[in-house]
Amino acid sequence: MSEATKALTFVLNDPPYENARSTTALRLIGAALRKGYDVNVFAYEGAVALPFSKQAPHANAVHGHDAATEDHPNPKDWIAALLADAERLGRRVDWVNCGLCVDERGVAEAVAGTRRGSPADLWQFVGKSDNTLVIPTK
Repeated sequence: MSEATKALTFVLNDPPYENARSTTALRLIGAALRKGYDVNVFAYEGAVALPFSKQAPHANAVHGHDAATEDHPNPKDWIAALLADAERLGRRVDWVNCGLCVDERGVAEAVAGTRRGSPADLWQFVGKSDNTLVIPTK
């Protein structure tokens, strides 16, 4: 990161599909990229499942929708899109999943462009960022 580059760090804790905090975080990350920021993400606790590559679209029998009609968004796809957007915009997203949390939850298979790490990565992110936003669980 050059001195002219601004960076933000996001700390995410919530798992996918549980509430709007994770969705809001992904939207904020996208907005930061569009405003010219590099973004660091430290996914902790249930948030390590956000980029889990085995998420799959599903039907909704209650509404009578097949998987295509339901068009259920999967966070892994949003994250892959954010990583692609960062590259297209000349920005960087460094997404780190806490390795201990990954092991506890069995979600080691993550989308390309994310990586396994530890709280030491968060420490480094914070030290190099202009600001840090922690989106905690309730």
